[in-house]
Amino acid sequence: MTTWTLATHELPLSYLWKLSRNASAAKINLVLHATQAGATGRGEAAPNVRYDETPALLQAQFADLLAHGLAQADTLDDLTTLLAARPVAHALRFALEAALTHCLAAQAGQPVWQWLGVPEPSARVATAFSLPIMEPGEVAGFIARHHAERFRLLKIKVNREGGLDLLRAVAAAVPGRALLVDGNEAWPDADSLLQFLEQAAPIPGLRLQLLEQPLPAACAADYRYLRPRAGVPLLADESVTDEADFEEIARQFHGVNVKLMKAGGYRRGIELLRQTRAHGLLPMLGCMVETSLGIWSALQISALAEVHDLDGLLIVRHEPFGLVREEAGELLQTEKGRRP
Repeated sequence: MTTWTLATHELPLSYLWKLSRNASAAKINLVLHATQAGATGRGEAAPNVRYDETPALLQAQFADLLAHGLAQADTLDDLTTLLAARPVAHALRFALEAALTHCLAAQAGQPVWQWLGVPEPSARVATAFSLPIMEPGEVAGFIARHHAERFRLLKIKVNREGGLDLLRAVAAAVPGRALLVDGNEAWPDADSLLQFLEQAAPIPGLRLQLLEQPLPAACAADYRYLRPRAGVPLLADESVTDEADFEEIARQFHGVNVKLMKAGGYRRGIELLRQTRAHGLLPMLGCMVETSLGIWSALQISALAEVHDLDGLLIVRHEPFGLVREEAGELLQTEKGRRP
């Protein structure tokens, strides 16, 4: 028998988190607790509006699961069977699997990474640092205020309308810094994106290293056309959720950004990262806006990725759990994180 509880956490953000499709000053995430035989595990759910996930929906789905036998789901196979019968949002699915995984690992006296059967994570994991969409005149002050120069890779959220001006401002503030440009599906087709890249190429000090999901996921033909012509590696994000045809993904992209919240669980996230590498693609591990609980969870499988974008906890103004800290652009588990 497993005892389950749910708590909501309202998370004010340190700054306006603006993407091409929405903006927010606060998030509401959910934390699940699973207790079994004296051991407890926690898992975080960060609802994503891109997939029509809301805190209210996740709460309702959790209540439904409780009414249909969640307490009897004592193993991951039990939980998988229940979720196959009563599907839920991917973020909630991850929180459920993470909480039970952490509980079972604690019972076994094993670190989570070992219990999952993946390589041990590095003691220090370098992360990208994300800049939201903002006015170009605000960029230099934002970078200085957050000491963003300490991160080896900066991730820039852009939209079609102001993307060029934003890249000019970033390149002027930190010339030569490696940039991951994230379009969040803002461009409608390959031709408009190629025009943008052509205009960006002569910007002084601009060093485009990766380009993430610039077109909608539905634009498969455009991505196939774009892949050999972009001149910068393309990363899939929204194009890969909990499943993917990797033969097709390899025709569209050079890499995949895997997020546990989007994959819906450790096991599916691990499989996606392994499939990414097996198809010769760059494996990247990303996150939503999450507390250190969600980031700590991602760190458990971080050895499977080559690029890490796990700065979600740095966006939260008053991070509540203290399981992970950042130092010189790298993430480390705290003493609490070593005994979660």
